[in-house]
Amino acid sequence: MEAAIITVAGVSSRFNEGIPEEDKCLKAIYFEEDRTSTLLYHLLEKCMFADMIVIAGGYKYDDLKSYCEKLPNSMKDKLVLTYNEHYADLGSGYSLYVGLKEIFDKSEDVEGVLFVEGDLDIDRDSFSKVAGSGSNVLSYSFEPIYSRKAVVLYKDAEEHYKYAFNSSHGLLKIDEAFSLILNSGQIWKFTDTEKLRAANEKFYETGGDGTNLRIIQNYIDLCDTESFELIGLLRWTNCNTRGDYGKILEYWKEDAK
Repeated sequence: MEAAIITVAGVSSRFNEGIPEEDKCLKAIYFEEDRTSTLLYHLLEKCMFADMIVIAGGYKYDDLKSYCEKLPNSMKDKLVLTYNEHYADLGSGYSLYVGLKEIFDKSEDVEGVLFVEGDLDIDRDSFSKVAGSGSNVLSYSFEPIYSRKAVVLYKDAEEHYKYAFNSSHGLLKIDEAFSLILNSGQIWKFTDTEKLRAANEKFYETGGDGTNLRIIQNYIDLCDTESFELIGLLRWTNCNTRGDYGKILEYWKEDAK
């Protein structure tokens, strides 16, 4: 069985900045005219290769459930919604934790797990390349690396993959030598589910706080470097603001022509 996880639990603070409280929304299901023009819908379309698609929600969870209830049956039949009760007080890692736990609780026959953050738009060909890989996948975008928003993927002097990120969106400092540095694409594929289970349990046992990179780094540390494939994403947009959504909407219109 192949599984996919999409995390959409965050409070969408930058996306809702300046918006009246009663009009604030969950970024992943925001649309202006067509209810299929959402980040979540487009990610679900690309995840239809999976036998199970887990969506980890939190903020405005009832709105997420209502949106998903109106999806086509072909999508709904694969969906499992799970609630991150700590979306407001713990980091993004807990959403990945509950998503993975849902998969492992429901099936003992998991062959691979794709994980993508729910605020991304990625071109179909690049997404399919990640999903179709037989290896572990670490992705990267071709965007410039700005410390205020980028998650950095690099190789240290021992050729081990590591991540660096400033959650305060300030300057970023890497206190060691590196041989490679990339802008992380925030989509991954994991093929060794026993090691993934162990990485997830270690995250929980050590407090369950921090970003999803803690679970991912746990997994990387358990695997051989040679087991990872690096895949570049040709079109990659991190949707932080309504302006970003407008840009993505234009991409979708071009794709539909």
